[in-house]
Amino acid sequence: MVRGPKKHLKRLNAPRHWNMAKMAGVWAPKPSAGPHKQRECLPVAIILRERLKYALTGKECQQICMERCVKIDGKVRTDFNYPAGFMDTVELEKSGDRFRLLYDTKGRFVLHRIEKAEAQYKLCRIQKVYVTAKKVPVAVTHDGRTLRYPDPDVKVNDTVKVDIATGKMSDIFKFEMGAMIMVTKGHNAGRVGQLVHLEKHDGSFSIVTVKDKKGNSFATRQSNVFVIGSGDHPQVTLPKGRGIKKTIIQERTEAEARGEL
Repeated sequence: MVRGPKKHLKRLNAPRHWNMAKMAGVWAPKPSAGPHKQRECLPVAIILRERLKYALTGKECQQICMERCVKIDGKVRTDFNYPAGFMDTVELEKSGDRFRLLYDTKGRFVLHRIEKAEAQYKLCRIQKVYVTAKKVPVAVTHDGRTLRYPDPDVKVNDTVKVDIATGKMSDIFKFEMGAMIMVTKGHNAGRVGQLVHLEKHDGSFSIVTVKDKKGNSFATRQSNVFVIGSGDHPQVTLPKGRGIKKTIIQERTEAEARGEL
């Protein structure tokens, strides 16, 4: 008889995009319940140990967190399995590091280094808009925030710019043709481009067509795209590669030119 949620996670069952070595142990950090889903997050322990190499063991990750060194979205997090996710800002004041979690073109999380000014805000995708029992209009974002009394123009699939210190929204980026988007799920995760077409399928999944800077077009579900700006102006700095996916042949020729092959 099973009592309650599972508390362990084996490496082989951990999400692929964490890039954990298959043979380097049995266990992986199991993300705590939090604002991002277990398969779409990066626990703090992996950020500290696998990515930044500030810790060698899980115990050291725990000590770093308990010394209140790690801030996620401006709040100190002492849980070393806390799930950080897409668009979150990770701040380590002692070392002066500030990162935003974004995807590379292979759909893996990238710790993208940012300036102090950019760490003051984040973009949030609106998941649903409704009116509460006491007649308060509310918008719910992709990272579990509830924004009370949002701007009446805000609709589902739009993106809002949220000030991390106050939790208030400032700008709205509408989900419309010509918007700059990043794909957050699926085969094209991490690609950036402009929205060129929307195919609505009632009772099924609406499909959007996206065109990147190089003129390549691809299609994905509407629920997989995240508006990051309008036109050619992203509101967050993009990681290396600027969200343009290369073919394996292009990758090979570039590696040869660098002398890596």
